[in-house]
Amino acid sequence: MRIGIAHHFGWAVAVAASDDHRVADRRRIELVEPGTPVAPVHHDGAGLDDAALAEMLAVVRASAARATARALDAIAAALDEPVVSLSLRAWPAGFPTDLATVRRAPYESRADSVMYLQVLHAAARDRGWAVHLFDAKDAQPRAAALLGDRAHDVLHGPRATLGPPWTNDHRLALAATVLAAHQGDAGDLRP
Repeated sequence: MRIGIAHHFGWAVAVAASDDHRVADRRRIELVEPGTPVAPVHHDGAGLDDAALAEMLAVVRASAARATARALDAIAAALDEPVVSLSLRAWPAGFPTDLATVRRAPYESRADSVMYLQVLHAAARDRGWAVHLFDAKDAQPRAAALLGDRAHDVLHGPRATLGPPWTNDHRLALAATVLAAHQGDAGDLRP
């Protein structure tokens, strides 16, 4: 099984599918524990000095690690086959880690998203899963090209068979699993 993730601030849509692209599970998962700030750099910690923001980030990252681990373990436990990979949106290579830099444009608006992706990445690697990174802008067209005549049935069919919700996030996460199935599992793969 492969899991594709379409993440947001503090939550994500996760779709698990087999290599023949049959959806085995789809759910919303929480990426932080309740009561935890979901956008520490972009919003919640904007008025804090660097030291206070660093403390907030440590709390948020620890909460995200725990919540993400629980969510991924729950998905894996619900599946009949083992998970082999997790697909995530790619983030810029070399994204800065220095807090003073991260707080400035253009990094500030992406810092929280990158944190969630990094936590998801680490959780997948802890479980021995391959990690595939995809470009959200072209994942669905690339998956459709790989699927050929089956594209519409694979990407849109689950709404008819599983019922709503089946949103663009679900299609994106499923498309990411299609791309991963065609890439193999040699390690962290960028688009």
